[in-house]
Amino acid sequence: MSIGNWLHTKLHGIKVGEDSTGNVYYKSKRLRFAGREERWVIYKGEAEASKVPPEWHAWLHHTTDAPLDAPTRAWQKPHQPNLTGTDQAYLPPGHDRRGGEAPKMGTGYTAWKPE
Repeated sequence: MSIGNWLHTKLHGIKVGEDSTGNVYYKSKRLRFAGREERWVIYKGEAEASKVPPEWHAWLHHTTDAPLDAPTRAWQKPHQPNLTGTDQAYLPPGHDRRGGEAPKMGTGYTAWKPE
């Protein structure tokens, strides 16, 4: 976090909550910008917008007045940020960073030929 963000948060911010990954969410003490409060997030670790879970995303963008507190379903997976461009990104077989060799095809393949 930069010194400017820290100072702005200390002078103008009220802590609203924290998500499961450690990101902390704030709103401004006074109404600003056409009668609406300013809302922002201080990220834990690298500042990456895809780290914000959906319930807090809705609150940040003034879609809801409070963070969504929907019950979790058994089929739901925990939120994961977009890892594209990082060392944890998915690399398919044959990718250059995996040696650049695609897996060999099986021998049961025969090409279709018209009659």
